[in-house]
Amino acid sequence: MRIALIAGEASGDALGAGLIAELRARYPDAVFAGVGGDAMRAQGLEAWHDCQALAVMGLVEVLRHLPRLLRLRASLRRRILAWKPDVFVGIDAPDFNLGVERWLKRRGVRTAHYVSPSVWAWREGRAAKLGRSADRVLCLFPMEPPIYAKYAIDARFVGHPLADAIAMEPDRQAARAALGVAAEGPMLALLPGSRLGEIEAMLPLFLEATELLAGQVRSLQVLIPAANAACEAAIRSRLGERPDIAARVHVLDGEAQRAMIASDVVLLASGTAALEAMLCKRPMVVGHRISPTTYRIVKRFDLLKTRYVSLPNVLADHLLDDAPLIPELLQDECVPEKLAAALLRWFGRPGDIDALLPRFRTLHAELRQDASARAAEAVCGLLAPGRGPPGRAHNDDSDNDGTGSRTETPA
Repeated sequence: MRIALIAGEASGDALGAGLIAELRARYPDAVFAGVGGDAMRAQGLEAWHDCQALAVMGLVEVLRHLPRLLRLRASLRRRILAWKPDVFVGIDAPDFNLGVERWLKRRGVRTAHYVSPSVWAWREGRAAKLGRSADRVLCLFPMEPPIYAKYAIDARFVGHPLADAIAMEPDRQAARAALGVAAEGPMLALLPGSRLGEIEAMLPLFLEATELLAGQVRSLQVLIPAANAACEAAIRSRLGERPDIAARVHVLDGEAQRAMIASDVVLLASGTAALEAMLCKRPMVVGHRISPTTYRIVKRFDLLKTRYVSLPNVLADHLLDDAPLIPELLQDECVPEKLAAALLRWFGRPGDIDALLPRFRTLHAELRQDASARAAEAVCGLLAPGRGPPGRAHNDDSDNDGTGSRTETPA
């Protein structure tokens, strides 16, 4: 059994690692090749390129890297086709992977796309186009398959691996002990992003907001996880410009999730980190800026279709009135004074946190579906008859409509 995969950036690498582990449990002799990171390599992926080669975000940023990305995509699709995989799985990175999937599908390769693009947020019409690329879409969130159903696309809700991995009641004291930080006292986690560009854009704002907050919250300690050595150097450089706040800061080698669990409140840029903080049951403030050019394009063409940008608010939107679960301060609203004020409200109103946590638990339970196993079963359903796992009756998994319910209608 040959299974080809392409994952984009660290989050895709983690998803791919879980998927490979579950597929290998079903196909012990399977071989895996393509693009991934350390986690996928540890599960046995033959990595032709590292996933960081695809880690580009933003309209302007992508345009700058477009020639290189197009060359890489062309070479990869030819190599994959020559390798003759039984199935190809594109993991996230839709702007890159959907083109690979479409090209391979036209040449008879079965294809799956793992992680739906954010069709719930902008450009819903992309859902219709996915059917030309992917035989099956594996969705992390329950609001996604109904959108694909409008376009007769086979989409399955598999749940989110982070919801499986994170305890329903994380242990703050154990996290603090593991990090070697103070067992008591107020603690703030700062997550400005895992890319150098994000750190340069967001960390100065976050540090200034933290200085303002420290004037109101006595004995405040601060945790900043660094994704890699380059990020750590950038963080320490910025801290060198602010010696007063630097004395309060612990820069961590990775450990983002443990830093969230150890903290009382989290200040973060929008993205998967907001979902992770929700699963860690920590109140948060989302502060985010994108490039002015990208922002003008988004506003000019009304590309954003949701009221909110952070996943906790998006997932809970059907439960909300006019107020979001967590504050979002974006673009011109993302200034130190407003960030500090929003953080202070969490530190100063424990009753608000008590009201927030049951909603976080409800959302966590909805996402906890044994995602890697369900994703593996969805991929297995694409394999040709006779290629199913040993000891299993193989079919197209057609009695699963992707929402957890069972139906007799073929997919």
